[in-house]
Amino acid sequence: MIKIGNIELPGFPLLLAPMEDVSDPPFRKLCKLHGADMMYSEFISSEGLIRDAIKSVKKLDIFDYERPVGIQIFGGDEEAMSMSAKIVETVNPDLVDINFGCPVKKVVCRGAGAGVLKDIDLMVRLTKAVVKSTNLPVTVKTRLGWDEGTINIDEVAERLQDVGIQALSIHARTRSQMYKGHSDWSHIARIKNNPRITIPIFGNGDIDSPEKAKEYKEKYGIDGIMIGRASIGYPWIFKEIKHFLETGEKLESPSITQRLEAIKMHADFSVEWKGEKLGILEMRRHYTNYLKGIRGIKSYRNEFVQANTLEEIYALIEEANNFYSSENNM
Repeated sequence: MIKIGNIELPGFPLLLAPMEDVSDPPFRKLCKLHGADMMYSEFISSEGLIRDAIKSVKKLDIFDYERPVGIQIFGGDEEAMSMSAKIVETVNPDLVDINFGCPVKKVVCRGAGAGVLKDIDLMVRLTKAVVKSTNLPVTVKTRLGWDEGTINIDEVAERLQDVGIQALSIHARTRSQMYKGHSDWSHIARIKNNPRITIPIFGNGDIDSPEKAKEYKEKYGIDGIMIGRASIGYPWIFKEIKHFLETGEKLESPSITQRLEAIKMHADFSVEWKGEKLGILEMRRHYTNYLKGIRGIKSYRNEFVQANTLEEIYALIEEANNFYSSENNM
């Protein structure tokens, strides 16, 4: 069992990574149904929360079926981070997570996300401000360093633990790598093997199959795995990894019917949470991922993107289901 404050997780938990424009409540609900042990909100701007910006406040929505769930904040100002942590506490998540890993330029240029990797003293001050302002467990997600020449994750891990974080998730790339090239988990293993480090260490980066999850678990000795891009349009990955770790056997990939059913569920949840117009609009980014690899699906995918009502989506699901069912029976 892994403990983060009062949160009890399985012995080797699988975490859904916080992803902008992806890990909202509808997507998190599907991942929870398919075995994610803990999940995080999309990252939320501390400045946006303080200004009561509608988009930022909406991201605070969490539901009991998601628990344990964390809300992730980012920013480069101590007072703003402290105030936003207090705002976060009012919606009663299970923990507060700080984003020191987002490599996107618009975040980095504001001295937040991975931009803070250039200034460890600032990172420590920001973290300390959040820890002092909330009674919730505080965790951090970060990267190895700014670039290959400034990998500073060893110092970061020790100093952030010293100011009170209760778990650390490490994406095994530098900021300059963005999401390209290979992740290097040897640095995460070194942190995990540091006798000074007593908090759970979760690895993130390039886990896209049950086989790789098992290999990295055994090779690097981490406490759990955080999965991001591989779950987009494929929430089944959590269940598949768990089954493989427990039995050594692979589950069958989801059928076309199951993929279409996931689209229906996701669309239902999205409309329920955001209303029909916005819910359907924001579903459009997910169709390609759900339907990836299905022969002859392109025309259906285009029709899904053009659908404007749940009824149209339901009709397309039924049509596609009938088409592939009859094709398989020929």
